[in-house]
Amino acid sequence: MRITINGSPRDVAATTLAEALAEANLTGRIATALNGTFVPATLRETTPIRDGDAIEALAPMQGG
Repeated sequence: MRITINGSPRDVAATTLAEALAEANLTGRIATALNGTFVPATLRETTPIRDGDAIEALAPMQGG
């Protein structure tokens, strides 16, 4: 299926948000949104993705 991750089109075999993130090597402490809607980490394993979906994954930044 073809989805967009952080603005880049990508073909994935994943069926859930967690699987798609793993395929894209986006792990660790990140915030995720699916089609503009925030998805908490606890729901990623059970959140299905569909062809054409857009995923945003952001890591917290530290600064000073």
